[in-house]
Parts: sequence; structure tokens; C-alpha cells
Amino acid sequence: MTLAAHRFIEEAIEVIFDQPPLLEKKPCCPNAFVWRGETYRVTELLAEWHDYARRGRMSKNMRPSHAAAAGRGSWGVGVFHFQVRTDDGRFYEIYYDRAPQDADHRKGNWFLYREMVEAKDAT
Repeated sequence: MTLAAHRFIEEAIEVIFDQPPLLEKKPCCPNAFVWRGETYRVTELLAEWHDYARRGRMSKNMRPSHAAAAGRGSWGVGVFHFQVRTDDGRFYEIYYDRAPQDADHRKGNWFLYREMVEAKDAT
């Protein structure tokens, strides 16, 4: 199945795990998420990928010893993406951004990036 972007959302969500991940900063796909007060249960994980690229001025602040860690992520660097199907049959892309907001909010944040639809083959 191939998915295509349908609607850009980019809003913060709350996630629900039946069992919390062993490593908070390296989470697996959540079992559900809450968006705008409604709970969406994840019924299928369709794709998953990680991006440890540094962005902005952090991309220029890289010692050789730190560059070696870029493939697994430095503290606060990295985004975990998940494409999922929910219990209402819709498809979404959600992600966890490991970057802390500030010293008091160091855990990172979850976002609903976009709603997806099945792509129609042009052939």
C-alpha cells in the first residue's frame, strides 16, 4: 500500500502506551493518541523511520567526536516517525521530536503531522 499526503495538521498530541517504552527518548509506536479531545486507537503500524540530522545552528556545531554519534542521535537530537492506521480506518503520520522545549521540559514532544490517504496508481 502506498500512502499520499491528504491534509497537513502539525499539532501537538498526547500519546498512550499500553506498556511504556523502556527508553523514553527512543519510543516505539504508541497504542493510541489523543488529538483535539478525541482518542484514536492505532490498529496497524505501516512504516517507521528515524531522522538524527541536526538542524539550524546545531548543524554547524559539530565536533568530529560528535559527528560519529550522528547516526544514533545525540541528546535531544532526533525525530521518530510513524505511519499508522487507526480504528476508524484512517491513516496518519505522527512523530516524536526528542528536542527539549527548555530546561524544565526535557522529554520532547509528540505531534500529529498529517493525515494520509491511499495513493491511486496512475498506470
